[in-house]
Amino acid sequence: MKKVIFSGIQPSGNLHIGNYIGAIQQWVKLQEETESIFCIVDLHAITVPQDPKILREKVLEVAALYLACGIDPKKTHIFVQSENPNHPYLAWIFDCILSMGQLYRMTQFKDKQEKYYREMLKKTKEEKLNAFEVARMMFEGPVGIFNYPALMAADILLYQTDEVPVGEDQKQHIELTRDLADKFNRDFGQTFKLPKPLIQKETAKIMSLQDPRTKMSKSDKDPDGTIDLLDDEKTVINKIRGAVTDSGKEILKKEDKPAISNLLTVYAAITGKPVPQIEKEFKGKTYVDFKDSLAFQINVKLGLIQQDYNSIRSKVNYLRQVLDEGRDYAIEKSSKTLGEVKEKMGLLY
Repeated sequence: MKKVIFSGIQPSGNLHIGNYIGAIQQWVKLQEETESIFCIVDLHAITVPQDPKILREKVLEVAALYLACGIDPKKTHIFVQSENPNHPYLAWIFDCILSMGQLYRMTQFKDKQEKYYREMLKKTKEEKLNAFEVARMMFEGPVGIFNYPALMAADILLYQTDEVPVGEDQKQHIELTRDLADKFNRDFGQTFKLPKPLIQKETAKIMSLQDPRTKMSKSDKDPDGTIDLLDDEKTVINKIRGAVTDSGKEILKKEDKPAISNLLTVYAAITGKPVPQIEKEFKGKTYVDFKDSLAFQINVKLGLIQQDYNSIRSKVNYLRQVLDEGRDYAIEKSSKTLGEVKEKMGLLY
């Protein structure tokens, strides 16, 4: 029996090479030997305000990019999270099992809380708010950000998932999912598999081009920090040329050279060449030489993706058919798990 793989990407912002290298490229390989289920997680996306019209367009854009990057709907199942009502149903059950302490300990929640706090401090100085007003605003953040891990656990456990391809920053979420599954199994009887994180060490995290200490992100306020999958050739060249570099001239992957190390990781992932080989090729050459070559390699890769994307995106009926078939499969498979959960909890009459 094939292993079940589940993963997803939010349809907010623009998909970038970090998403491609850290996730989608890995999915393309996994689909050959696993039962792969890939989700467009729009319910996760609405934890922050979204324009409804743009969100709908982004769902189709992400679906088309999945296919353009090599995801084969004949080998995988692609669906939109909100199209399967079993996800929020199980998430509510998990909300009733998880403790608030478990959620407060989640690193990503703390990071978002700290970021929000810093924004409030800045606003306090600009608008001269008093302490009471700041305290009130701190509690105005959406509950969905706090409860995010419960929905993520439901996403994974509904499909009896064996492995979840994630980056290092998501590993804690998988650990919480395992703890939750284990607790449910002990309290109500064996129901869920305990999923394992599948982390691609070499390319698990692609960093910002402008700040190699932070992960490349769709929410980056500096557009020059990311290379989007739909960027044109000139934009890619300008972003790579403008990417920050380290002191010195050596093109080597070292801990004290985070900027050039990040670019080397991207080069290796895009070309399939090992880093030592790339270092050897550019020995004695300048950062300019390396960056121009990297921009060329990225444009070659993106050119192929964009060509397929433009063709697929124009076939709206085909895209919807792929998503509808994925939805039907997802509902059928997840309903078996949810039915078992409801029966064991006394929710099936």
